[in-house]
Amino acid sequence: MKTTIDIPDKELKDAMRFTGAATKREAVVTALKDFNRRRRMAALTKHFGTSDTFMSHEELMKLREAE
Repeated sequence: MKTTIDIPDKELKDAMRFTGAATKREAVVTALKDFNRRRRMAALTKHFGTSDTFMSHEELMKLREAE
C-alpha cells in the first residue's frame, strides 16, 4: 500500500543506520516489523508463569541432559 508520510530526516537516517537498510522503505519496514515483534513479545510476557502444563526450566534442562 502506498502512503505518503513526513518522517524527520534525522530519525530516518538513524533508522537506516541502525537497521543497515539500503533504502528508506527497507528502513521503515524493518523498524515496523521490529516494533510489532516487540509489542507481541510484551503481550506474551503477561502470560509468563500462568500455566501449569508447561515444563519448568529445570525440567527442560534435565530432559536435555538425558538426550
